[in-house]
Amino acid sequence: MKITGIDQINSPLVTPTGEVIYELIGHGELAGKISSHSLAQIQIPPGKSSSKHYHKGSEETYYILEGQGLMSLDGQEYTVNPGQAILIQPGEVHKISNQREKDLKFLAVCVPAWVPEDSFEVEG
Repeated sequence: MKITGIDQINSPLVTPTGEVIYELIGHGELAGKISSHSLAQIQIPPGKSSSKHYHKGSEETYYILEGQGLMSLDGQEYTVNPGQAILIQPGEVHKISNQREKDLKFLAVCVPAWVPEDSFEVEG
């Protein structure tokens, strides 16, 4: 068993585009070395976003906790709000951005567990 929270993560991953990623459960040493799935809490400050990317092997689900996001999924744009879940299939190009004045916070679940080698950035 493993019990953890973002308050126990001293060095979250901060991406070049501004995401702050707290890997709670997953493949990493501090996240339990789990390969079947991963769980992260992600915070995107105002004016920031994820990169435009896709995964070859992972299914991913976002669950919006706070704020409002603009989700781009295979060229379509959707406004996402707290209480909504977004399913992202392998190969679907996606990006989530925060165009509001309040932080966007959401959970991301990946099956199998997210690893950096399964994220492929797309230009544009």
